[in-house]
Amino acid sequence: MGVMQSELKLTIEGMHCLACVARVRRALEKIDGARVDRVDVGSAEISIDSLKEPLVLDAIRKVGYQPRKAD
Repeated sequence: MGVMQSELKLTIEGMHCLACVARVRRALEKIDGARVDRVDVGSAEISIDSLKEPLVLDAIRKVGYQPRKAD
């Protein structure tokens, strides 16, 4: 049985430039099973198993930014 993917939309505080975007993208791409759909200054969209959501948030925090689920 396949893993159920869900879309996770985030706002990310502290991102100011393309280097920030690259840093967040690299951190997210290291998460097994994550598909990074979009990373822009201040936001990201990822398709991932919902059980791995804490890993996504932690990965972003570890590179210096504050993620929050977007409404």
